[in-house]
Amino acid sequence: MKNKLGLYIHIPFCASKCSYCDFYSFAANVGQIDEYIKALIKQIKNWSEKCTQYVVDTVYFGGGTPSLIGGERLAQIIKTIYDSFNVKSDAEITVESNPDSINEDLLLNLKKVNVNRLSIGVQAMQDDMLKALSRRHTAIQAKNAVNLAKKYGFNNISLDLMYALPNQSIDMVLDSLNQMLELEPTHLSCYALKVEEGTPLAKQNPILPDEDIAADMYNAICETLKNHGFEHYEISNWAKNGYYSRHNSRYWDLSEYLGIGSSAHSLLDGKRFEYSANINDFILGLKPIEEEQVNGFNQADEFIMLSLRTSKGINSFEYEQKFNKSFKPIEKALKKYIAHGLVQNKNDTWFLTETGFLVSNAILSDVLTSVE
Repeated sequence: MKNKLGLYIHIPFCASKCSYCDFYSFAANVGQIDEYIKALIKQIKNWSEKCTQYVVDTVYFGGGTPSLIGGERLAQIIKTIYDSFNVKSDAEITVESNPDSINEDLLLNLKKVNVNRLSIGVQAMQDDMLKALSRRHTAIQAKNAVNLAKKYGFNNISLDLMYALPNQSIDMVLDSLNQMLELEPTHLSCYALKVEEGTPLAKQNPILPDEDIAADMYNAICETLKNHGFEHYEISNWAKNGYYSRHNSRYWDLSEYLGIGSSAHSLLDGKRFEYSANINDFILGLKPIEEEQVNGFNQADEFIMLSLRTSKGINSFEYEQKFNKSFKPIEKALKKYIAHGLVQNKNDTWFLTETGFLVSNAILSDVLTSVE
């Protein structure tokens, strides 16, 4: 039986940079886009020759804004993947998009190559909030984009929501969330705004809601989505039953994935590597850099950290079998949080409660320190 593999394809181009973004992306240039795609296609073909032992069951286009390069270019890349790799017939194929770059041509082309999941960066449903984030779309455009996608048969749609924004109240967060729920998405990713050093937003010295208010916002999101039948399967992710992000779940499970494109990361055959963030390096065909053997100790730490971010949690027997290490120090560290309602243990599986998710960084730091 062939091993399963996820493909991540990085499209670094944006129409313009959002004020809060520190990802590797920049304004689009048509000539550069075409050169980049040529390099992508070449790398996809090269990697397929090294990955004949795998079957691809997830493909994810992230960025940047993949939808910005248009449906024809995306379809060309996806066709190359089909021609080069062994892709499962029921593979999950996701394309990230923004409301302002979703149109009929894009959707028709994506349908032709069996894209079956869209992740749309809505972020908020008030125009003043969107403007503060330097988003290019309006709330009406966001609604129209989702409805158009549904018209063309895209039923598996994930929406992004940001909270803890400057001058944002809990009522405003819930207003955005409820407007998104009216669009009937199958998945929601909800993230607190983090002001990253060096971004345009950081230079504005914005006044953000304090930690208590941000926690109240998170709790309100959790409660609302629970009432609407969503399962909280990872700290920042909710889905209807059967609509978990299969691709992102492989990151949390430490399953194998291959990233192709500038700044794309991979975990393949026990090794980690990444491409240079410089787009010209990628176009020139430079090989992935910073390759390292993933040793058992580091992988065990990462397994703890990622597992406790999910509702599935971490099973003591699975941990001991996977890493040949005792779970006792981890159990000791987690036990003290049970009385505070932050951690639960069921059938030797340990996981954070929703309240525990709020202070996950502190708990994870404590647990990782205990196994040093």
